[in-house]
Amino acid sequence: MGEDGAAPDEQVIETTVALTGDGSCIAEARHLAAGFLTRAQIEHDLPVSQRSTDLTQLVVSELVTNARKYAPGPVLMALRIVGDAVEVVVWDSDPVLPVARAADAERVGQHGLEIVMAVAHGFEAQREPVGKRITARIALWSNLDDAPADSRAV
Repeated sequence: MGEDGAAPDEQVIETTVALTGDGSCIAEARHLAAGFLTRAQIEHDLPVSQRSTDLTQLVVSELVTNARKYAPGPVLMALRIVGDAVEVVVWDSDPVLPVARAADAERVGQHGLEIVMAVAHGFEAQREPVGKRITARIALWSNLDDAPADSRAV
């Protein structure tokens, strides 16, 4: 396996963006994620289901929201396709690793990490020399999917 998690002969499709400003960057990040998956489908002929696109946008929204809420400064988001999964990587300047809270139906809010961990096939939180990096992996396709997303519907 290479440093990026790909087999030596496996192509990695990737994009990275710095997100700054107010809460509008969350919507921007969701839009970028959908566009990235559409391009992967069209340009690289990858099967990407509508469910995968929806889950990726949900994960992006939750991770970027948490980064904007709890960390000062910019947020970096990388999207990459490795094998049959899309990885959502979010970096922020706060070194404190997130911890999922115990389930509590009475609690209002603060369920983002629980949601990400429930829908992702893989989750990793790592401290970096500055801040932390959160990675969530979502399958591009699963047995729960009926058909690939319409690549022209974004």
